[in-house]
Amino acid sequence: MIPDDNFSIPEGEEDLAKAIQMAQEQATDTEILERKTVLHSKHAVPEVIEDFLCNFLIKMGMTRTLDCFQSEWYELIQKGVTGLRTVGNVPDVYTQIMLLENENKNLKKDLKHYKQAADKAREDLLKIQKERDFHRMHHKRIVQEKNKLINDLKGLKLHYASYEPTIRVLHEKHHTLLKEKMLTSLERDKVVGQISGLQETLKKLQRGHSYHGPQIKVDHSREKENAPEGPTQKGLREAREQNKCKTKMKGNTKDSEFPIDMQPNPNLNVSKESLSPAKFDYKLKNIFRLHELPVSCVSMHPHKDILVSCGEDRLWKVLGLPKCNVLLTGFGHTDWLSDCCFHPSGDKLATSSGDTTVKLWDLCKGDCILTFEGHSRAVWSCTWHSCGNFVASSSLDKTSKIWDVNSERCRCTLYGHTDSVNSIEFFPFSNTLLTSSADKTLSIWDARTGICEQSLYGHMHSINDAIFDPRGHMIASCDACGVTKLWDFRKLLPIVSIDIGPSPGNEVNFDSSGRVLAQASGNGVIHLLDLKSGEIHKLMGHENEAHTVVFSHDGEILFSGGSDGTVRTWS
Repeated sequence: MIPDDNFSIPEGEEDLAKAIQMAQEQATDTEILERKTVLHSKHAVPEVIEDFLCNFLIKMGMTRTLDCFQSEWYELIQKGVTGLRTVGNVPDVYTQIMLLENENKNLKKDLKHYKQAADKAREDLLKIQKERDFHRMHHKRIVQEKNKLINDLKGLKLHYASYEPTIRVLHEKHHTLLKEKMLTSLERDKVVGQISGLQETLKKLQRGHSYHGPQIKVDHSREKENAPEGPTQKGLREAREQNKCKTKMKGNTKDSEFPIDMQPNPNLNVSKESLSPAKFDYKLKNIFRLHELPVSCVSMHPHKDILVSCGEDRLWKVLGLPKCNVLLTGFGHTDWLSDCCFHPSGDKLATSSGDTTVKLWDLCKGDCILTFEGHSRAVWSCTWHSCGNFVASSSLDKTSKIWDVNSERCRCTLYGHTDSVNSIEFFPFSNTLLTSSADKTLSIWDARTGICEQSLYGHMHSINDAIFDPRGHMIASCDACGVTKLWDFRKLLPIVSIDIGPSPGNEVNFDSSGRVLAQASGNGVIHLLDLKSGEIHKLMGHENEAHTVVFSHDGEILFSGGSDGTVRTWS
């Protein structure tokens, strides 16, 4: 494996052993050159003058001069004229000089070859260094790609893990549907058997035979509250409830009047000095599994320490605080519940459902006293007027409706939104309505005329919820990408925008002082916004998506509902 470092070896220092060897060879060559060369005289006869001259001429290539020299020299020798024989021999130094010149030439040739070999080796070294740098860069790139793939793999694992809660909920729904299918089949077989028996009885009666059927007595007082019921019994019970509602409300058909002189909002008289410090250090205290399917709404009783929860299992439950023991269970809707709201007096409850209806319930008996039908698609939200005579609802059919409790009819339909109307809220102690929609707008309506007085723009995604603060000075809204906005209701202008995304904000709610805003987020986190300092505090405890959140009257306890069917208390 190539070491991953930034160290680069300079040219000529690739191998320490080779460098030491080259230095030793250079020192040896220098020592040889500096050593004085001494050639000892040979025992043979030294070279005579004439032979030296001949050798010199031959070496220089002077052939004609050599011929002339030899002819004249030997002619003089024959005549006996010359006396050079007595001169002696040529000194050895001249011979040594010639030998050294020859050796010098050979050394120069060797030096030239060595230089060529060194140049070639230098070129090879540069080439190898370039290849080394290339492979090092390639290795670094491979390491970066490997790290990127590891991060992508981790992201995919997290993305896959985020789908597991949804898959689990779908499996639960699937098992529930299978159970309902089985119960429906049993009910069908039972009804078919009863019909067959009745047909046989009818035939016998037509033939003149007397038939005495067994008498069946039903003791309603001994029916179990939580006994399972099939679709047939459920349909009969709903029909009885609707007939009961119509019978109770039959004599009261006069339309209610919208109040003109409204009582002042009592929250306006609360001084800041009398308020206790805002609380943010909530800790998860208890977890109560109240529904088989996700919890869609939790709401506090206006006067008592009572909480109501609604779920997608078609049930609503009244809970006594602080132990959250179930005081009352209500059923009657044929599809999931989306929202609930207490009557200002606290003795009635309004619920909205995916079955396109809004139902009113008597909390003393747990019976449905009125059902409003008129929306063509699922109803998302409902709210009571402070006078208690009107209920408003918003629906997936892009409309909102105002229902008269006394005359049992729809008094007005609000048109204007171009997409689903996700929430609706009455301004405290007034005839003004606030709606939020998937068309990314908020709308202010006059409930008496059904006219849209003002629209607020600013969200870039579908708005899931909007609410007034207790004093009525401010509006809070949250959208499908986790952006929460605060609006000045008196000026109808935005105050601040806070991005807590990318998980969607499902619901927002103020505490009783109006200084703390809670947001239930799609990633299971409850965000608490300090409106004074702007700080955001997080409550971690939901394993899955958080759908709803509400404060207790004194703000000491926080309640939240999640997609796992649990209600969690924080204190």
